[in-house]
Amino acid sequence: MRRPLWVFGYGSLIWNPEFPVAEQRIARLPGWHRSFCMRSIHHRGSEAEPGLVLALDRAAGAHCAGVAFRVVEGAEADTLTLLRERELISSAYLEDWLPVHFADGDGVVALTYVIDRAHGQYCGGIALEEQAQIIAAAVGGRGPNRDYLYNTAGHLGELGIGDADLEWLAARVREIGTSQKT
Repeated sequence: MRRPLWVFGYGSLIWNPEFPVAEQRIARLPGWHRSFCMRSIHHRGSEAEPGLVLALDRAAGAHCAGVAFRVVEGAEADTLTLLRERELISSAYLEDWLPVHFADGDGVVALTYVIDRAHGQYCGGIALEEQAQIIAAAVGGRGPNRDYLYNTAGHLGELGIGDADLEWLAARVREIGTSQKT
């Protein structure tokens, strides 16, 4: 096990890491982009009505801005167990150790969860409007899919690393919700 243990967050880990954090820093992961490219059948949807969750999808020339978390010393083993139970629930994510870079030029190798494109839950390339329709309707074990979107987009904005696609999706899902109530 690597010590210190760093974990790269790009979605819900940013606002809900669920492990003890000693330090957090804005970081950039080259060669990957954040995308709603994974069907969620547990946390934000069901097998009957899958939702969508974020995953890192490899893309030449891309990068993903997120947060690198340094785990409190002594909590590494428990953190790995917790993350594996949370992130590997359906084996759609692959666990990888990837280099992330900080604004000051430093960097670390961080535990990162990336999409397995060969997995049945992979759904890259869905148009944003279709993503919005799915997210607006889906609900899973951790609640409505829209809450996952709103929390992630909001926290990215607060950190100064907003994501234009997530901001568009959040606005569109709110529109859909408003029109369904009238």
